Amino acid sequence: MNNKIYTKIIGTGSYIPTRCVKNTDFLDRKFYNPDGTLIDKSNEEIIDKFQQITTISERRFVKDHLVTSDIAFFAAKNAIEETAIDKESLDYIIVAHNFGDVRQNHNRTDLVPTLAARVKQKLKIINPNTIAYDLPFGCPGWLQAVIQGDYFIRSGDVKRILVIGAEVLSRVSDPHDRDSMLYADGAAATLLEAKASSIPTGLLAHKTRSDTLVYASMLHMGKSYHSNGDGEDIFLKMSGRKLYQYALETVPQSIKACLDSCHLHIDDIKYVLIHQANGKMDDAILQRLYALYDIETIPQDVMPMTVSYLGNSSVATIPTLLDLILKNQMENYSIAPGDRVVFASVGAGMNINAAVHSF
Repeated sequence: MNNKIYTKIIGTGSYIPTRCVKNTDFLDRKFYNPDGTLIDKSNEEIIDKFQQITTISERRFVKDHLVTSDIAFFAAKNAIEETAIDKESLDYIIVAHNFGDVRQNHNRTDLVPTLAARVKQKLKIINPNTIAYDLPFGCPGWLQAVIQGDYFIRSGDVKRILVIGAEVLSRVSDPHDRDSMLYADGAAATLLEAKASSIPTGLLAHKTRSDTLVYASMLHMGKSYHSNGDGEDIFLKMSGRKLYQYALETVPQSIKACLDSCHLHIDDIKYVLIHQANGKMDDAILQRLYALYDIETIPQDVMPMTVSYLGNSSVATIPTLLDLILKNQMENYSIAPGDRVVFASVGAGMNINAAVHSF
């Protein structure tokens, strides 16, 4: 049988910020409605309801002197050192993010040069053929960069790619919007490599969809609820209930379409790694996914979760989760050669993607 070229994840790295922010740290906040009126509930009630809905009890924020390109570099360095590859052998560095470098107390995005160029510089890579660029694609950005990398590798022109997902959402979230409690900071890196094999391995299939006509404004930038539009800064805003319903209606179908395209059943999958946006939402997505296969009893521990203690770090959630599992830092979870894992994400655009990888 002839060998084919597949895209294989050969290493990972991550950076989890050291500053832990608990739900109780929000007790002194003033939360407002979109119309600028104060929410007529106690903060204890707001926070308790938030935790019930999302399962989030704490999250991580970066220290004041750090920006997104810094933590992207930390994750990249970790992946390269753990894998012991020659950094000069990288063909591409792709950094998935959505807001660039935002400094403390500034709320202005800094996108030039690209974050990928900054990471390459911090890594002290000399090779001019290591191409560095950014990919903004909402929360599914890391997975979309992996999908792009797969196309590059299967073209035969590329051998090795570094994909990074990094975000500092704490600086683009409105402190007077209760949704700000969702958001966190973090970074994770993944090394992709071409592998010739006579049997399918690595990235087996992927699916992406973009629903913009009706849903483009479901995640957008807007003024603080406290200033009621008078302030100059803009923050990440979300139509939470609509997004929740959209995700339930589309993510399970996208995962099944991905599995169908490589002739796999959900029973062939060891883990489903879903973007860590909301614990209850991910549970509902998983239930609907298994319902598509007429399965009522979902296997225990098929969906590892970190959102309860790391929060939603956008593009960094899935690669961070993967890194923790591969490095045996999540109790009762491990990935062995031959295990198949599904990745799936949903976010601004609205964009959805899914992929299945055989380790």
